Amino acid sequence: MKLVRFGEPGQERPGLIDADGKVRDLSAHIRDVDGAALGAAVLAQLRGLDPCTLPLVADGVRLGAPLTGIGKVVCIGLNYADHAREANLPLPQEPIIFFKSPTAVCGPQDPIMMPPGSEKTDWELELVAVIGTTARGVSEDKALDHVAVYTMGLDMSERYWQIERGGQWSKGKCFDTFAPLGPWLATPDELEAPSDLPMQLAVNEQTCQDSNTGNMIFNVAQIVSYLSGLMTLLPGDVIMTGTPAGVGMGMQPPRYLRVGDRVSASIGGLGSQEHVVKAG
Repeated sequence: MKLVRFGEPGQERPGLIDADGKVRDLSAHIRDVDGAALGAAVLAQLRGLDPCTLPLVADGVRLGAPLTGIGKVVCIGLNYADHAREANLPLPQEPIIFFKSPTAVCGPQDPIMMPPGSEKTDWELELVAVIGTTARGVSEDKALDHVAVYTMGLDMSERYWQIERGGQWSKGKCFDTFAPLGPWLATPDELEAPSDLPMQLAVNEQTCQDSNTGNMIFNVAQIVSYLSGLMTLLPGDVIMTGTPAGVGMGMQPPRYLRVGDRVSASIGGLGSQEHVVKAG
């Protein structure tokens, strides 16, 4: 099952993608796509619906971020060995953790708003896991039981604020539109294996990132288990699992985004995103 939210910003409604790739309206069955909607009972109810009986949404409708009511966005840094090498940083022995603000979340085709005066806005394509049931101190073998859905996201990063303003990563990662999610939330049965998904990102049609989620240092089960030992993970919490090599900061010379650039990204089974960079 693929869940979406459609409509103008602030007026999104819940929906799903049918077998023909069309959006169907779920408003009669759930209030919205949030943590409460990701519980096992609600997902089972939605899975039992015949999509053909749901109202068909007009083609071309805007897709918003596929999840609302996000409590926290937890991010894992340097989780691909090649990305750690291009950043000239040692491989982590344990997951590196930072946070993004939920207000950074936007839709899969919304503009990316460059912070005023930015010279170092960068891109990072990531697999995203979303929690469906409360996780507290869970073991690795039980960790994936707490993941309701997967999606894709961009961990947009302003490197000047991240690195040169005190070395606090979240400073450069919480600007509005710096966490595009979507286009949909995919239940695990929609993916052959979250640990083996091709991922690509291009800027102005030039491929920059070309990798696979199998190249993670810490896999999703390890990440969820580790995080649940540090904090309680609640339904609707978002976990961004790290990015592979190919970010602008790692290029020689570094290449950062400029107004008018187009960023396109995809992960196997999770759709694609298209963004235009605009001045904030």
